[in-house]
Amino acid sequence: DKIGLANEEVVGGACERCGTEVEKREKEQWMLKITAYAEKLLKGLETVDYIPEARIQQENWIGRSEGAAIKFKVVSSKQKVEEKMIEIFTTRADTLFGATYLVLAPEHELISSRCNRDKFQISNWKEVEDYINVTKSKTDIERTAEGKEKTGVEIKGIKAVNPANNTEIPIWISDYVLAGYGTGAIMAVPAHDERDFEFATQHDLPFMEVVDATIKKIGPVKFGKNWPYTEYGTLVNSGKFTGMQSKEAKLAITQFVGGKITTQYKLRDWVFSRQRYWGEPIPLIFCEQCKKLMESSKFKVQSSKFTEGEILNPGWIPVPEKNLPVELPNVKSYTPTDTGESPLANITSWVKTKCPRCGGSARRETDVMPNWAGSSWYFLAYLMSRKAFKNKTSLGNWKLEIGNFRHFMPVDWYNGGMEHTVLHLLYSRFWNQFLHDLKLVPTAEPYKKRTSHGLILGEGGVKMSKSKGNVVNPDEIVRQFGADALRLYEMFIGPFDQHVSWDSHGIIGTKRFLERVWKVSAKCKVQSAKLANGKLETLLHQTIKKVSEDIENLRMNTAVSSLMILLNEMEKERESLQLTAYSLFLKLLAPFAPHIAEELWATLGEKKSIHTQLWPKFDKKKAQAETFELVVQVNGKVRDTFPVPRGTSREELERLARERERVMKALDNKQPARVIYVPEKLINIVT
Repeated sequence: DKIGLANEEVVGGACERCGTEVEKREKEQWMLKITAYAEKLLKGLETVDYIPEARIQQENWIGRSEGAAIKFKVVSSKQKVEEKMIEIFTTRADTLFGATYLVLAPEHELISSRCNRDKFQISNWKEVEDYINVTKSKTDIERTAEGKEKTGVEIKGIKAVNPANNTEIPIWISDYVLAGYGTGAIMAVPAHDERDFEFATQHDLPFMEVVDATIKKIGPVKFGKNWPYTEYGTLVNSGKFTGMQSKEAKLAITQFVGGKITTQYKLRDWVFSRQRYWGEPIPLIFCEQCKKLMESSKFKVQSSKFTEGEILNPGWIPVPEKNLPVELPNVKSYTPTDTGESPLANITSWVKTKCPRCGGSARRETDVMPNWAGSSWYFLAYLMSRKAFKNKTSLGNWKLEIGNFRHFMPVDWYNGGMEHTVLHLLYSRFWNQFLHDLKLVPTAEPYKKRTSHGLILGEGGVKMSKSKGNVVNPDEIVRQFGADALRLYEMFIGPFDQHVSWDSHGIIGTKRFLERVWKVSAKCKVQSAKLANGKLETLLHQTIKKVSEDIENLRMNTAVSSLMILLNEMEKERESLQLTAYSLFLKLLAPFAPHIAEELWATLGEKKSIHTQLWPKFDKKKAQAETFELVVQVNGKVRDTFPVPRGTSREELERLARERERVMKALDNKQPARVIYVPEKLINIVT
């Protein structure tokens, strides 16, 4: 495909679309510094109403860890080698005395540098290099998958020195350690960490118990099936810290070895480059002359001409605001280049340009922004005036829109698929927080509430896909059954937030329901403020209450079910149906089946659209049934249920309950010690 792939698009080392083996390459990429907002993104979650799954996924993706940065000295079998240090990050500095080896990511700079390889005289370099090359074909997801065999190679010729006890320990490389997380190196404490335990067991590496597990009575001190022990406890085999509680020892041991307390995040900076034609061009220009100037001795004199960003990225100059937006050129071919560059790199007339800084020859950046760039802020575009867009949405025009933003933001309710509860949600929150810091939007968080919907799977519970031939074309369903039947079935098929399977027979049921709704309209002959049928009136008000609450809580399936129950009762009216009841029913049906509801509303003689009508309100008194089901328990076990009139006194309810045959049998002539009564719900007789 000649394009960069996300980890999720690589399966078994090959592209999921074309099956070609994937090759890993290092490539210069533009990145947005989302890590600078890691703490703000976490704190913001405390101010919003998100479903627990969305909140947890956000927290896990950011991955805040408080721990210690500790350095291990590297020693070589070769004499007089310049000293090197490996820094690790750990949340369990209390177990430092139990570190029996280090593990580096295969990309770690200690071994990726040829200079280090020659200096340390690594004796098994070929074996190490082969392992590094094998790792390049794996995605991060594959490397860190649970249950995966922990492979690795020891780097022979060098050792690390445990700073707690000055013991020399081996250094390994393994693909389960990622260069992009922490420092790309870990200290391994197999007696007290599950992952380290697995690796040590597979490679016959030593264990050292430093947290006494016997206090939890999980087994003997020797290493058996109950290990590793990952909880806190009393330190053992830890020098002068032996006997301390491990939580308290964290800081003391960190200070003892000269480490420092720090906070790390799993979150990585946002890779913002894509090598393709479509997408917003990145508005940057590279100038070789400006780069040479910045690298020359004269630069200090002229440095005031350049911005901080230009100094950090020598030669890269932003496109002036007056020339924004940079527009994509028209092209005949969208084919990516063989070198992996964007198709835009082939369009010389577009790439060549003038440097905004010095006026010399320069070239445009040919990478474009990712899909997330536009979707991270487009909801704000709906609030912007035509004038802002006509004038190319400059910073000045953006500020003119702040009144609209104050009125409409934040978004009240954002609903979407679970696949967007990490990336899109995180990116758009970051984008909004950045704009808030610039005082361009009024609130730090863009959304008050976040919910998610499930997926509709193919028949048999298999995910729909073209390759499986199980995709349901909605156009065909609409032609056969109508749009309302499809819409109604999608809401009735199951709980809104869960995955459900499509059933081709199920939509027949919703079509028949709508046919019955149409048929009942013929009975509507009487206009009356009061319903003669008391049972129907009660059910109607109960349904108004139920549907109203269900819509607010996205329980569409039970809302539709309650409408079906109400229709059943309406159909029992033998001769005619009060117009009042039917018109209220249509209003409740309208959000679910808008077309048929509108049509039937017109047949009742109404001139204005049903969708402009006020939502029905229920009467609390009328929504209460005349009777309720009383549950009777004896010593907490349900023995009987029976209907009783509302308003019956407690004394009378107790008498009625004790006279029930099954209750008398359960009591077996025993006198109650006490009676627990939950009003209009249950009586529990305790003997």
